Amino acid sequence: MNPYPVRVEARLEEPLNRGLWIVKWILAIPHYIVLGFLWIAFGVLTVVAFFAILFTGRFPRALFDFNLGVLRWTWRVAYYSYGALGTDRYPPFTLGPASDYPATLEIDYPERLSRGLVLVKWWLLATPHYLIVGLFTSGSVISWRGGLPDAGGVLYTLDWGGLIGLLVLIGAAFLLFSGRYPHGIFDLVIGLNRWALRVAAYACLMTDAYPPFRLEQGGHELPKLETTPPSAHVPVRHGAGSIVAITMGALLAFGAIGTAVTGTASGLLDRARSSDGFVATTAGRVTTSTYALTTEQIVVSGQGVEFLRDLVGRVRVEAAGPDTPLFVGIAHRADAAAYLNGVAHDQITRGTGGDDIRYQRHPGGRPDALPGSETFWAASGPGYVEWDVQPGDWTVVIMNADGASPVTTDLKLAATLPWLAALTTGLFIATAILLLAGTTLILIGVRLAAAPAAERRQPAPTS
Repeated sequence: MNPYPVRVEARLEEPLNRGLWIVKWILAIPHYIVLGFLWIAFGVLTVVAFFAILFTGRFPRALFDFNLGVLRWTWRVAYYSYGALGTDRYPPFTLGPASDYPATLEIDYPERLSRGLVLVKWWLLATPHYLIVGLFTSGSVISWRGGLPDAGGVLYTLDWGGLIGLLVLIGAAFLLFSGRYPHGIFDLVIGLNRWALRVAAYACLMTDAYPPFRLEQGGHELPKLETTPPSAHVPVRHGAGSIVAITMGALLAFGAIGTAVTGTASGLLDRARSSDGFVATTAGRVTTSTYALTTEQIVVSGQGVEFLRDLVGRVRVEAAGPDTPLFVGIAHRADAAAYLNGVAHDQITRGTGGDDIRYQRHPGGRPDALPGSETFWAASGPGYVEWDVQPGDWTVVIMNADGASPVTTDLKLAATLPWLAALTTGLFIATAILLLAGTTLILIGVRLAAAPAAERRQPAPTS
């Protein structure tokens, strides 16, 4: 039986400190911070490798060794902390193999990878393993909430740390009270981690060998059998400069994804602009059995007036009733309150329509005068109103034009948003700059990493 190309090994270093595991989460924080950045770089480089494999059938060696280094680093930190608690020796800050550390990870570099398999193995073929490894690492249990109050009969997940977390907790309890880590638990924990790391390497395109459905317990793999000639490639060594350049480049490329998504969204929003220049929300149904609907107070003051004008431009409130003509008005809150004093009305306190809308009821009777006959409105109209932002304390009032009840309307808010086109252009320019800078830094990092390897391949001088 040929061994799997992903080899995970570990050595239980005894004796272990009884109580050190309680604070290892604090001690490992520097590693967690560094790994947070490295895993962003890992994700970006995996996307780059996807296209490289798709078109060339090869995983670029410098990128492969960087991602292998991230997996190694992650495994060492997990082994030290709550992925195994197998050693008290602090993990080294390196992407290299660190063969003297009691937790090691090696992945055979594939000379060729399937171009077609890269399209499906990371999501379709790996799905059965995802379901199994999910129980190892996160312990998500699907349950029905139909019997709970306000549950609505939906599914939810209960996360209890996974089988690995549970076993490590049991081992930690034994260690605390007896001073010994049970070897049976250790062997099982390493087997589960080995399964998870094999699936991670397969899903991240680093091998075409499908992970076996078997639990190989214990710290040592089967002996490696040389069934094929060893690779002629020299492993790439990533120094500090290479790691920083690749990580910063990946972070910039990751930022470019964010600006591209935001720019696309703002561009689509700008294309949804109506013929008269307004960008509107979707209509939301609001209704009341009283005589009026009002919004909460809108306070515009200080230096924010000019900023708000530039931000939203001209504002429009549209109210379409099913049968009865509607009146929409914007007024100072004090004037609107005086008009509605003693009039039954609802104030919208949350949402603009749908099931999540909330009202605050103000009791009273019918208004003494029709809303259209009043002169205190700053802006008003039959069914809609347009308004330029002004300083003050404002409210919006929606009523039937004849002052009757109930009031039912499809409410829509709109604004000209004069900055939207410029924002879209700026975001796409930023995307191009970030991609260019990120790609340049990644290439610099690859070159810095590949240079020492090229030097090591030089033949030794002869006398």
